[in-house]
Amino acid sequence: MCGIALIVSGIRIDLSPSTLSQSPNPEPLVTVSVDDLKAALRRRGPDSLGSKKVILQYNKNLSSVEDRELVSVVIEDAEIENDQSYLQNCSNGKAGNYNQLGNIGELQFIGAILQLRGLNPIIQPFVDSYGNVLIYNGEIFGGIHVESDRNDGEVLMQTLANCCSCGSNGHTGPCSVAGHGCKSVPNVFSTIKGPWAIIYWQESSRTLWFGRDAFGRRSLVVHWPTVKDSRFLLSSVSPFSSVYQSSDFEVENGTHHNFWEELSCGIYSLSMDASKLHEYLAGEVKKHEWGNAMLSELIKWERVSFNPKPDELHGSLNESLEGQRHRHPASSDTVTFESGPDQTMVSFPAHNVLSALRKSVILRASQYRIFEAVRCYSRQEEHVPVAVLFSGGLDSMILSALLDECLDPSYGIDLLNVSFDGQSAPDRISAKAGVKELRRIAPLRRWKLVEIDSDLSKLTLEMKHVTSLINPANTYMDLNIGVALWLAASGDGWVSERPGINSDEDQQRLRYKSEARIVLVGSGADEQCAGYGRHRTKYRCGGWHGLNEEMKLDVQRIWKRNMGRDDRCIADNGKEARFPFLDEDVIKVLLDIPLWEVTNLDQPSGTGDKKILREVARMLGLHEAAVLPKRAIQFGSRIARESNRNVFGSNRAANQASAGSVVINRS
Repeated sequence: MCGIALIVSGIRIDLSPSTLSQSPNPEPLVTVSVDDLKAALRRRGPDSLGSKKVILQYNKNLSSVEDRELVSVVIEDAEIENDQSYLQNCSNGKAGNYNQLGNIGELQFIGAILQLRGLNPIIQPFVDSYGNVLIYNGEIFGGIHVESDRNDGEVLMQTLANCCSCGSNGHTGPCSVAGHGCKSVPNVFSTIKGPWAIIYWQESSRTLWFGRDAFGRRSLVVHWPTVKDSRFLLSSVSPFSSVYQSSDFEVENGTHHNFWEELSCGIYSLSMDASKLHEYLAGEVKKHEWGNAMLSELIKWERVSFNPKPDELHGSLNESLEGQRHRHPASSDTVTFESGPDQTMVSFPAHNVLSALRKSVILRASQYRIFEAVRCYSRQEEHVPVAVLFSGGLDSMILSALLDECLDPSYGIDLLNVSFDGQSAPDRISAKAGVKELRRIAPLRRWKLVEIDSDLSKLTLEMKHVTSLINPANTYMDLNIGVALWLAASGDGWVSERPGINSDEDQQRLRYKSEARIVLVGSGADEQCAGYGRHRTKYRCGGWHGLNEEMKLDVQRIWKRNMGRDDRCIADNGKEARFPFLDEDVIKVLLDIPLWEVTNLDQPSGTGDKKILREVARMLGLHEAAVLPKRAIQFGSRIARESNRNVFGSNRAANQASAGSVVINRS
């Protein structure tokens, strides 16, 4: 996981209508410096930080404008800081003859790394012998083969180096011109299974490629060129200064505008047009189609069936295990009873979801060779490579139980729980009950419930910091969620000295900070399995069709409402958030199941909502977790209650003001 940023200057950029969700708005006058970006990215990637420039030039001495050729040169990080060094390299021929070449534009790439894969230390940006430049924030879990001892960024760079140049013209499939099965850049991006944000300079086509995976699991914010700031900027996170310089800005109608916006999911190119070199260098931004048919189907989010006939609905609620076996005699899936007195009948759809989730967690908890280096410097029995953002609710309990199955038994697992009301917060109560249930099903695992206690009234500076992290999200609901996630991901809290032996009153709590660099998060479960209260409302008003449309809307906007914000808040601690419920194969399995097998909102809360995940929980032996109602982190941790009191005076006043949608006052 990494932090990446790009600053493009000196290029007049044409934004095609399909690129922007709306026309550029008026904006505050903001100064975003390279140092600001580096400081923000360093928190995400504490292991290394690098920077390189691509200088775009042309030969001034050619008499014919038509003959003027655009050339580029990559400048090393040290040379960026020393203009004299750059001039010296130019005169030495490393950047051509400086007196004859005119600089017309530049692209500065910045990359910070939190290294989780590969044996050798890695520094971004990656630059190859062809002059291609890559900065990458993501994980490759499939689509491109990565050996266990390799770094996926290096492998991606090698793969992209073999791409043809025709993709910048809209081509997405195999290259027919090359005749050797070459792929285009969009095709390679579309192949990746896993979260990613990528910025890539393709030297052969003089094209800048950038984009974000189809579900926006990695943050990438953008500043499109405006009159006040003609630069084009991309970044994993907005620097603190860019938020608070613009805190008082609003247009006459009271609508707030921002220097940054979330880059919508997709693949983009910025191709340089050298035809106007005598005046300026122009570039056009285009958005490209995905080159993967399965991915395109997932983005459409069309469920196989969502409107049951009466006999189908009745059958799904009462069908026995033997009946399932009778209907699916040729199925390769196996379904078994649980052991013990609480034997439960399970459906084939739930079994398929469990299998997909298990595979997803295995991919996200695999012990790459980098962890072996860590173990050399710490006692094995104390090392915890993976933690879970833990409320004790249904989703986090499933992830924890699956992580126990997938992770080497020598490692411990940290369960990170945040509370703004001490031991009385609902999430703290359910977390304590949850860890007891986990210890029953996995008594040999070293479970640590990390209790992260906070007082909202003492977080003045921290609140300002998180306000910059959630940007361009800007409501009090976003801030409440962001603060809770940020504190939880820090892992800085308390653990009980002898958990499970003495009563809670007798346990001694010790300071503890989780060093896990990977944090599993349950995002995506509610959107795909109807876990929100509004889903029940839509079902009452619009039936199965209305429910399906609301869930589809939730999944298709999750990149803008949730994922960018959550990634920025968690990653600021030098941790990588991984989202098993948003694995491509998990999404596909859930879409292949009829909606009435996924949820049944005629039943009460804790029973029918997220029905299929409750079946999965029972299959894992989590009977208590299987009946827990949905509770959002801002309410379960009680940060929303404390925030409402601080900002609006009371919960009642906050509800009357629709506090969740109120824009933050940064003054």
